[in-house]
Amino acid sequence: MIETLLIIEDEKLLGFELSHHYRKHGWEVMLATTLAEAKTLLFKKRIEPLLILSDMNLPDGNALDFMETIKKDVHYAEWLFLTGYGSVPDSVRALRLGAYDFLEKPCDLERLDLVVASAARSAVIQRRVIDQTKQGYRRYSPEAYLGHSQQAQAIRQLLAKLTEVPFSALIIGGESGTGKGLAARILHYGGSRALQPMIEVNCAALPRELLESELFGHEPGAFTGASSRHRGLLEQADGGTLFMDEIGEMPLDLQAKILKVIEDHKVRRLGGEKEISVDVQIIAASNCDLEKMAQAGSFRADLYHRLSVFRLILPPLREAVEDLDELVPLFVAEYNAKAGRQVKHIPDEVWHKLKAHDWRGNVRELRNAIERCVLFADSDTFPVQWLQLPRQSAHEKADNTDKACIYLPLDGSMALDDMDKFIIKTTLERADNNLTAAARALGTTRETLRYRVKKYNLNSVE
Repeated sequence: MIETLLIIEDEKLLGFELSHHYRKHGWEVMLATTLAEAKTLLFKKRIEPLLILSDMNLPDGNALDFMETIKKDVHYAEWLFLTGYGSVPDSVRALRLGAYDFLEKPCDLERLDLVVASAARSAVIQRRVIDQTKQGYRRYSPEAYLGHSQQAQAIRQLLAKLTEVPFSALIIGGESGTGKGLAARILHYGGSRALQPMIEVNCAALPRELLESELFGHEPGAFTGASSRHRGLLEQADGGTLFMDEIGEMPLDLQAKILKVIEDHKVRRLGGEKEISVDVQIIAASNCDLEKMAQAGSFRADLYHRLSVFRLILPPLREAVEDLDELVPLFVAEYNAKAGRQVKHIPDEVWHKLKAHDWRGNVRELRNAIERCVLFADSDTFPVQWLQLPRQSAHEKADNTDKACIYLPLDGSMALDDMDKFIIKTTLERADNNLTAAARALGTTRETLRYRVKKYNLNSVE
């Protein structure tokens, strides 16, 4: 690929020699003798130079002033300054503005070639990062949160507003499978930190000791097996975003350490003696009610209040069933492309079953059901037999059948704890929240039931 080099030089002989030299080295060279000509090339002819090699003092102005003016628009190029009237203040200013190097005339051509080659490598890496960020923004714009329900529209509007403000911390709530990870990526790639890293960690997936090491890093010898230095996720996310999923599962002592990092903007590795400054935007997510957990003492109240600068609660799919009209065709097209299928026709029977189901696993459960059906499809018609959804939801069966029975889906849409919670909640509701009556109906002791009621943040009366 031929890259463009823009040379801004008012000495015509030098400009011609540099142009001729770098054309021989494979560059597409554009020569401007004034800042006005350079501006025309950049903004009217829309050239995108990888490098800009410029004299400092041009007939119509100072190149440093010009760079400062257009840097935000021409952020994809590296700048090299070559001048016969260089000074220390000028060189310091150039480097502070982001110039790659500042060289004095006359400059040995071999040395200039080395600097140009090095600057080109830096520019290529920088351009790659910018391109990846643009792709991330296109993929994770607020419009990526699909749905035409009022709930989905409200979430999109709030996401769009949040990407415009430099928030330090935020909590995303909602049931499992509602798209908390998607919302976090939208906030990162749409915000001012998009060019910096986004680091993700699931606090429920790691044991306490490993989670601490992953978050804070460690020095050699900090614990058995720590043979080398490890930069923690907080350091790796410096300047960017740390997405902490399932933060409600984090041990209380680690919560205190995270709070200190947020407050002090400093982190200390395990076994380390010095503190390292970090600038991290924290996005925390949980499918539990962190406010109730803070009131119950199972989550630090001070950390909750520090994180809840903003709160974004994602609605469950059963409360926005009309969003299926957008989600289902999207997932069908996605798995058509992945599996080489041609499913196009979705029968009314399928739509009826999809909209009658309560989707305890939300969008994640829906995606799994669509994937299964598309993979097993042997024609262009969506196969209803592979939906494998119960005829009625658990709530519908509880309302419409024998009150002595509780029905649960066994299709993998409910985790074991969710089943336990649903059984206890339903029994309490039928017993008018009377703990003693509910315990009698469940064949357990009042103390055991009281423990589980507290665990699941349910209401009851003695």
